[in-house]
Amino acid sequence: MGGTEHSSAVLVIGSANVDFVVRAPHIPRPGETVLGGDLMVVPGGKGANQAVAAARAGGAPTRFLCALGNDDPAALLIRSLEAAGVALLKVSSDRPTGAALITVSDDGENAIVVAPGANMALTAADLPDLSGTGWLLLQLETPIETVEACAQAARRAGVRVMLNAAPAAPLPPGLLAAIDVLVVNEEELATLAGAHGSIAERLARTGVPTAIVSLGARGCCALAEGALLVQPVFPVSPVDTTAAGDTFCGVLVAALARGAPLATALCEATAAGALATTVAGAQTSIPPRSAVCALVATAGDRAAAITALLDYCHARPKAG
Repeated sequence: MGGTEHSSAVLVIGSANVDFVVRAPHIPRPGETVLGGDLMVVPGGKGANQAVAAARAGGAPTRFLCALGNDDPAALLIRSLEAAGVALLKVSSDRPTGAALITVSDDGENAIVVAPGANMALTAADLPDLSGTGWLLLQLETPIETVEACAQAARRAGVRVMLNAAPAAPLPPGLLAAIDVLVVNEEELATLAGAHGSIAERLARTGVPTAIVSLGARGCCALAEGALLVQPVFPVSPVDTTAAGDTFCGVLVAALARGAPLATALCEATAAGALATTVAGAQTSIPPRSAVCALVATAGDRAAAITALLDYCHARPKAG
């Protein structure tokens, strides 16, 4: 097995879930029952979402390794992945296909509970041949031992590794040492690097060559080899934030696999993530590459926004 340094091909390994989505006026509080809208059943899962994003919105040749049950929900996921042009590498499991229960509020926020099911059956022995693969993209909705072993195998094969450390969890040292690019949100960054210090200081404490934090409505910030780089958000009117982060990750790895500079990759990923919030659902919200390029083209002089975002990333939280 061996990676190809200049290959634009992406391998995503991770979860595939069927999402059961209900819109509601607000996210229920503990003990509260909220009447919502009609139930939507749509394909999702962090790994599957990111694979679709890499192929559809990022334009990269994409393979996806996942474990699915022998059930009807698996068929829904297979259809969605194939329609996006993803080459599916499926492991069959006796456990049910993964599922996610998602409540989306009227202001576009969401609350998610995941039943992993077959996703937990994925092992390092399922890792395919890495020949011709430029980048491997991983998340944390499959066993951490599998994630770590796959990352280390990719590193030995000369394949670049990106980890989206979500859901938030401490990372084993062996996994951190195998990562080229780490992507987290602010909550996940706090889990890995603590809540004290500025965003820039916390990114430095991760110890990876390139660490990126998504900052929601602000945009994102990257620390690469000691240099800080920011990308302001593209203004949109969000209706559902589900899969926005996954879309960001998939397009980011696709751009890097094409050989794009980090600044270009962050710009494309931020635009794609913003577009994903304007449509309901997970994989159904991931935009085509043409829409991503069109939004990127609208970015004019953003010097003021860049300065404000740099100030935010350098600022230390106020005590108390």
